[in-house]
Amino acid sequence: QVRLVESGGASVEAGGSLRLSCAASGYADRYMCMGWFRQAPGKEREGVASIYTAGGGSFSADTVKGRFTISRDNGKNTVYLQMDSLRPEDTAMYHCAADLNVAACLEDTMNEASFKYWGQGTQVTVSS
Repeated sequence: QVRLVESGGASVEAGGSLRLSCAASGYADRYMCMGWFRQAPGKEREGVASIYTAGGGSFSADTVKGRFTISRDNGKNTVYLQMDSLRPEDTAMYHCAADLNVAACLEDTMNEASFKYWGQGTQVTVSS
């Protein structure tokens, strides 16, 4: 059983930065596809970025490309989401997700059905 714990959410002003962290445990040192989804009130869940912990590139949604960067620290079993130039429309609950199947990282867009494991989420609020 994979367990994911997010941290780093906060309230910031537009133009500010935050770094979210997702610490993974319980997967016996296997490589995983890990990603971030977000959901704002009244909106559908959106895939933001994903990365395969064995390397080989990452994915970022068009809405965050150039502003958000996903990275990994395998030694700490942690994936990060660096969020710069934040906008009010980035306000959402951000969830970390993971799957042991690399296929989840190979799709053209992030499909939440492809991710088996989910964290509880961390709230990001951006004020104008």
